Amino acid sequence: QVQLMESGGGLVQAGGSLRLSCAASGSISSIGAMGWHRQAPGNQRELVGTITRGGNTNYADFAKGRFTISRDNAKNTVYLQMNSLKPEDTAVYYCNADIIRYSGSRYYNGNYWGQGTQVTVSS
Repeated sequence: QVQLMESGGGLVQAGGSLRLSCAASGSISSIGAMGWHRQAPGNQRELVGTITRGGNTNYADFAKGRFTISRDNAKNTVYLQMNSLKPEDTAVYYCNADIIRYSGSRYYNGNYWGQGTQVTVSS
């Protein structure tokens, strides 16, 4: 099986910074694109940004210039550096990844999600 585990959430004042991490573990053969999403109370889940295995990134407009996604392929980990945080950034942040897992001699491609980590920005 494969698991994604986020960490690094918490409470921060407006203007502050947080760095989220998401580590993938399990029977992993390779990881393709990874990404971050968020969901605020009463809102739909929205994309924050994505990163390819080669490091190419894409961001939602609200994240450009404030958020940075990076990854460490050796550690199967993706990061979300968030700067200049605003109260409207308060949400549960989820990571997801395209992962090829193995089971015996067979390989399976799937998209996996973490359980989410709460980020709260106070004004």
